[in-house]
Amino acid sequence: MSQKFSISGIASSAYVHIPFCRRRCFYCDFPVSVVGDRLRGETSGTISQYVEVLCQEIAITPALGQPLKTIFFGGGTPSLLSIEQLQRIVTELEKHFGIAPGAEISMEIDPATFDLAHIAGYRNAGVNRVSLGVQAFQSELLQRAGRSHSVEDIFAAVELIHQVEIPEFSLDLISGLPHQSLDQWQDSLEKAVALVPTHISIYDLTIEPGTAFGRYYKPGDTPLPTDEATVKMYQMGQQVLTSAGYEHYEISNYAQPGHQCRHNRVYWENRPYYGFGMGAASYVDGKRFTRPRKTREYYQWMEAGGVIDCDVTPPKEVLLETLMLGLRLAEGVSLAALAEGFGEEKVEEICRCLQGYFDQGWVEVAEGRLRLIDPQGFLFSNVVLAELFEKLG
Repeated sequence: MSQKFSISGIASSAYVHIPFCRRRCFYCDFPVSVVGDRLRGETSGTISQYVEVLCQEIAITPALGQPLKTIFFGGGTPSLLSIEQLQRIVTELEKHFGIAPGAEISMEIDPATFDLAHIAGYRNAGVNRVSLGVQAFQSELLQRAGRSHSVEDIFAAVELIHQVEIPEFSLDLISGLPHQSLDQWQDSLEKAVALVPTHISIYDLTIEPGTAFGRYYKPGDTPLPTDEATVKMYQMGQQVLTSAGYEHYEISNYAQPGHQCRHNRVYWENRPYYGFGMGAASYVDGKRFTRPRKTREYYQWMEAGGVIDCDVTPPKEVLLETLMLGLRLAEGVSLAALAEGFGEEKVEEICRCLQGYFDQGWVEVAEGRLRLIDPQGFLFSNVVLAELFEKLG
């Protein structure tokens, strides 16, 4: 069944932002609040206050009548929450929106931020998918990236995940780190595969302004890997993981058959979703809205009623968002759905814009879908999308 794209729709997914971290990683530009190595949900008044305000936001958000099919606790480091705090948020979501049977409830967790009691408590609270922030399997790279865990912590965390039998286990890696060699990258990939997660995400390092790396380096600077090396890292990731039986279903994501992330597909398919918490984005009633990125401003916004004051996204922007997000997926975007949502003439215009990339072998139409060809189309996706935005914007 093809999906009809529109600027409205019923949300059945929720993103919940938990901003707390032990320290800020050198590459991170997410809205986070550093609490240090000693504090966590059980001992931090700051975290307790945030959970209180977060639950208030959930309670005042209009429910649109459909139970949640996916929930994603992102951060930050959600595994700094106490079991009771996580349970309270889940209970508030269920009370206000309902949670559908079989819903996917994901939680980002970091090594050395939880013990067996915590992970078992999260599992009992409904978490059935975890995403472990590994990033690298070399101590020197973890230290250079500002990570707070060790390689030994990674293996200990995986053992705890297996002990409580969480059915969906994802693992995150970063390529293109300073001083990272191809041999180190291959080693990380092989170690990740050996842990048999159901899902692996690979993110190419982006140097963001305002981060520690943004102060230390400019793109292209040594000791960052060269563009040629990062391309080889991407190709190596694709080869190692697909050879190990993982489907390359999205530019940065690989899954064993039947184990794709259902929540993230909501984003890539440009479907509506709720967002809760500091810096969280939502897409409801055709409106994209991002909450304040700093704690004080978020609290002030909530004190003023948590009003979402923005316009409905114009159809032209919906089209560009649909292409930008949908072309990240290996199956691409349904031409029939595009025609139904935006008109046959617009589909013809899109295909004309991309003719040069069809000729280069980066883009194709197959089984009625417009898609990027793996790996070259994925590697040059930014070039393809820039062309679409220039011609259609």
